[in-house]
Amino acid sequence: MAAIGLGLLAMRSWIHAIAGGVAIACGLFGSLPVHAQADAGRYPDKPVRLVVPFPPGGAVEYLARLMSQRLGERWGQAVVVENRPGANGNLAAEAVAKSPPDGQTLLLGTNGTHATNGALYASLPYDPIADFSPIGLLTSLPHVLVVSPAMQVTSVAEFIALARRKPGELKYGSAGNAGSLHLSAELFRSMTGVDMVHVPYKGGGPAVVDLMASRTDLMFAVVPIVMNQIRAGKLKGLAVSSRTRFELLPDLPTFSEAGLSGYESTAWIGLLAPARTPRARIDKVLADSRAVLADKDVRSQLINQGFLVNDGSPEDFAAFIRSETAKWGNLVKQSGAKID
Repeated sequence: MAAIGLGLLAMRSWIHAIAGGVAIACGLFGSLPVHAQADAGRYPDKPVRLVVPFPPGGAVEYLARLMSQRLGERWGQAVVVENRPGANGNLAAEAVAKSPPDGQTLLLGTNGTHATNGALYASLPYDPIADFSPIGLLTSLPHVLVVSPAMQVTSVAEFIALARRKPGELKYGSAGNAGSLHLSAELFRSMTGVDMVHVPYKGGGPAVVDLMASRTDLMFAVVPIVMNQIRAGKLKGLAVSSRTRFELLPDLPTFSEAGLSGYESTAWIGLLAPARTPRARIDKVLADSRAVLADKDVRSQLINQGFLVNDGSPEDFAAFIRSETAKWGNLVKQSGAKID
């Protein structure tokens, strides 16, 4: 009997050991999906590429460097700015469109890559809508209508009246064919019916020099390159092309305030990822980008460089891209604008 008792005791111990082992094993295996899910949610866990469709220098590059530094600080990961110039942004957009949809490669898209290039080129190596997951519209650069100091006008209404009295005589400069400044003038021309002659330059700087010398009569310019000249009286600012007035030129009305209702034109910059990027990663990039742009120091730097800070959801940005594509695509076709 003693032997039987000892045997039962041993068996019980063995059963408890097996049960304990099974419980431990179940605990371990049961936790694997949770840990795997947590690992999948640790984003970013390696350096992120921020692709810029232009060479170093300029507004997009400035925003990219500022965002990369601040996002890198928040994420504890390097955000590497990669300049991919060429074909008015098409090379950069194509590279991002064909990248893995994991949120590790992002694009700073612009009017060109996602609104006008489809009309300017016979074909694109990417689909601006289907190949991307919009994250958010970050900033826009309003344009300002400036005229030479020799022009005897002080308002948009006076300028339109003068241009109608002199069809085909007034010359407007731009930073180059089919750029945002050229198309802003074409939009103005189509809405007012005035007949003006386009004079394209290789960059905004030379166009401003000739305008101050009255070799041309007007131009649409981004605020930073003409702000000091307006303040010094070397150029006359008539209106800004944004929906609201610009902080650094508060005395200039919007075009709607100046009597040209519905006129709006800005050079905009937004974040996009390859199509099918997980929504959780899209939302994280957007939330952290908004936090960066809400920083007082960052906001001040951007305003001083001529930027307006935008807001909105990925859905808002997607709808905005569709509306901009229709608006500027139609204008490109009507005006016959050609890329350099």
